[in-house]
Amino acid sequence: MDMARRTIMAGVLGLLALSASVQAQEHARALPLPEDVRTLDGIIEAYYEVVSGPAGESADRARDESLHRPEALVGMTGVDPDGNPNSSTMTLGEYHDRSGGPRRQGFFEWEIHRVVERFGKVAHVWSTYAASSEPNGEVHSRGINSIQLYFDGERWWIMSWFYDSERPENPIPSEYLPGGQVVTAG
Repeated sequence: MDMARRTIMAGVLGLLALSASVQAQEHARALPLPEDVRTLDGIIEAYYEVVSGPAGESADRARDESLHRPEALVGMTGVDPDGNPNSSTMTLGEYHDRSGGPRRQGFFEWEIHRVVERFGKVAHVWSTYAASSEPNGEVHSRGINSIQLYFDGERWWIMSWFYDSERPENPIPSEYLPGGQVVTAG
């Protein structure tokens, strides 16, 4: 009887493992989500969703990778502690490795204004963002993402993005704010 129970338990555990494996494969096959890449609106919305989340969770790397071409580049600019301008460029994988892992505090970023320039299959999106530590929370930072995209006839791909944050010496220009208002982050 003890041997029969072990056999049944091993079979149940095997079925559970197989089911989890099949579900993981189905999830991987499901990316990219069609609504993420069908339109410019969809891919920009997904772009912000993948980086946003509560403390203790990581960015959705698999979904983010499904939005980007494998050779996509990520760029950041700003100032170092001495006030000197600096920038860095990396692959999406390097970006996730650098900023990856569970968040120490919540991070929620969303678009507040967009300017789109498009020619044929190429689009450039100036996406002004705001960020908070909680959903709909007090804004702690803002800036502009410069996102370059390509439409392959079936879906949009992010080819690269580069951003700069708003600072007292670097206010967001009015044409990149809702209603053309000049408002600086506090």
